[in-house]
Amino acid sequence: MEITRRGFVRTAGLAAVGSLAFELSNQSEAFAFNAVKDDWKLVNTEEHTNICCYCSGGCGVICSVRDGELVGLEGDPDHVINEGTLCPKGATMFQLRNVVDPATGKLMHNPNRITSPKVRRPGASDWEDITWDRAAAEIAAHVKKTRDESFVTERNGVTVNYTPAIGSMGGSQQNCEEDYLILKLMRSLGVVALDNQARV
Repeated sequence: MEITRRGFVRTAGLAAVGSLAFELSNQSEAFAFNAVKDDWKLVNTEEHTNICCYCSGGCGVICSVRDGELVGLEGDPDHVINEGTLCPKGATMFQLRNVVDPATGKLMHNPNRITSPKVRRPGASDWEDITWDRAAAEIAAHVKKTRDESFVTERNGVTVNYTPAIGSMGGSQQNCEEDYLILKLMRSLGVVALDNQARV
C-alpha cells in the first residue's frame, strides 16, 4: 500500500486528536480527577464555606462538619482568590479548633483555645473570665483615663492635640478599608504612634 503525503498528514492528525481526547477523558490516569477526588474526600459531612483567619488575603476555605463537629478543613477550589490552595499557615488552621490527643490519637478540642475575654488584675496570678461587654467597657475606661491624663494640647506655642501615652498596632488580618477606619479612630483620639503588622 502506497502512503501519500496527504494521507500521512491526515492519519497523523487523527491520531493526535484521538490521543488528546483520550487524555482529557476520565479514562486517562493523568486527568481522572473524579477517581482521585473520591478517594480522599470526606463523606457524610456538611460543607460550609468560610475565610481564612490568618492574613488580609481573604483565602476561601471549606469547613467539613459532621454531627456539629469540625472534622476537616481544605482550600475552596471555587474561591476567586486562592482557587483551592492554602499557605502552610492556613492549611493548619484546623488546629485552632481541634488537635490530636497524644495519649489516645483521637481528635479533641484544643485546650489552648481562648473562647472568651480574660483579664489578669494587678497583683493576681490567674486570668479571670469576663463578658465581652465588660471587656469593651473596661478598655474604653482605660483609654479615656490614659488619654485624659496624658493629652498634650500645646507645645512651644503650637497647638498639637495628641497623646503620647497610647499607641495602636494593627493586625495582619485587617484589610485596607479596616485599617483606614482604625486610623481615623486613632487620629480622632490624638494617637500618633501608629503601625501595622501586615507585612506578610
